[in-house]
Amino acid sequence: MQLIILDRDGVINRDSADYIKNAAEWQALPGSLGAIARLNKAGYRVVVISNQSGLARGKFSRQDLDAIHAKLCDELRANGGHVDAILYCPHGPVDGCRCRKPEPGLFLEAMQRFEAPTDTVIAVGDKASDIEAARRAGITQTVLVKTGLSPDPSAGCCDLQGVPEYPDLAAMVEVLLERGAV
Repeated sequence: MQLIILDRDGVINRDSADYIKNAAEWQALPGSLGAIARLNKAGYRVVVISNQSGLARGKFSRQDLDAIHAKLCDELRANGGHVDAILYCPHGPVDGCRCRKPEPGLFLEAMQRFEAPTDTVIAVGDKASDIEAARRAGITQTVLVKTGLSPDPSAGCCDLQGVPEYPDLAAMVEVLLERGAV
């Protein structure tokens, strides 16, 4: 069974420069929940990973984050889908952890939890730090979607040459399920 690792903000839901601080602010991107449901029906395991430095910065609480994730799961269930896990980094940019992207910790945790070899994993992000973290974890199948905040997803990070780009998650899933590859 293949594993797909999705960034949260900018891939599944609208992102905000001011953080998604509560469930009321969380809004699924058009087509993203249906795309995840399609992945589930096709037999893929889906893991969501996300940097959540707003916790370290005091922008929201763990209870707020739990409510956001509960809303994500509830809306996904209403669309016939589910996620197999949600993993997040609660640290700030200067904390020096191994889980904050572009570090590979969250990817490594997901692959270990689901016993997924790197050649069976697809990582989807909306910025270069997502792709860099996946590469550091040994994942070679990486995809960029253009639904995030950054007009230049590669700014200040790794080279994205050769990384397939799609307008959104739904378009990527359509190609994956049609061709069997992205």
